[in-house]
Amino acid sequence: MMRYLRKITVSDVGMGYMGFFHGYRTVPDHDEAVDSIRAAYQVGCTFFDTAEGYGKERFFPDQNEQLVGEAVHPFRDQVVLATKVRIEPEEVAEYGVEGALRHHLALSMENLQTNYVDLYYLHRGNEDVALSDVALAMGKLIDQGLIRGWGLSQVSLDLLKEADQVTPVSAVQNLYNMLERDCEQTIQPYCLENGIGLVPFSPIASGFLSGKLHSTSQFEKVDDVRNRVPQLSQENMDKNQPVIHLLNQFAEAKGVTTVQLSLAWMLAKYPNVVPIPGSKNRARILENLAAAQVDLAPVEMQRLDTALNELTIHGHRGTVEVENRQVGYNQATHTKWIN
Repeated sequence: MMRYLRKITVSDVGMGYMGFFHGYRTVPDHDEAVDSIRAAYQVGCTFFDTAEGYGKERFFPDQNEQLVGEAVHPFRDQVVLATKVRIEPEEVAEYGVEGALRHHLALSMENLQTNYVDLYYLHRGNEDVALSDVALAMGKLIDQGLIRGWGLSQVSLDLLKEADQVTPVSAVQNLYNMLERDCEQTIQPYCLENGIGLVPFSPIASGFLSGKLHSTSQFEKVDDVRNRVPQLSQENMDKNQPVIHLLNQFAEAKGVTTVQLSLAWMLAKYPNVVPIPGSKNRARILENLAAAQVDLAPVEMQRLDTALNELTIHGHRGTVEVENRQVGYNQATHTKWIN
């Protein structure tokens, strides 16, 4: 089946590639990574998400885009490529917002081996760069056929409305999973009303909803984002185990994994949701994509939602993050993020 990010058609479940070079321990072998991406396409995935900066912490900024571009090149026009841009006030002062975006987009297209990008996200808003100017420039890129649509990430409802009024937004990529449900009350109603897709990153809560992480789990000291995920502190992982117990009960009854149940839950809940789980392992990727085949009846969804609503979630990152001169400041939790 297919879903829509405003006018862009994509598969029910996409693939997120941040973890291939950043944020989650070891990186896969190059040929293995290419094979995994192509295997996803072979089973029906048509939505592939990357960013210009993925890889910069341990390798070089363009590496993730280059990998995705190489992998999808044989079938590029059959898939939707999404990438993300960050622009700094210094660039804007020298080139203007439009000039800065064009420079970044040209590099991304070269990396992705394409002459257009389907979905171009502003990776984070910046307090020193007017969002209305970004939206206006994105509209020009759309009119010229360089991008098909544009999006925002970790954005508030007010900023989404501001941007959408200038140039219609195709998708919002915000944090959304069973542990982080802010979007249900804020962003999602507006997205549903206006045909905007909601693309949840970290839909499996950085692996927690797989049931394989525990308070004794050890994360890498360098470039492992899980060290900063509030729900994955040792204390909070213990406190959040009731969520895993609940998932196990429902998953066993359905004959699926907890990961598949977690993804199927958000797919069944909203028609505009397209999660992009970020597994690197080929078997896990295929497991994620198979979640689109899991059918949750209305009565099952009601029971699951009722049970989730009765649980207390410990640890909260929030969904509003804007950049300023202290890059990646999270308005909700007062922490800094660089991913």
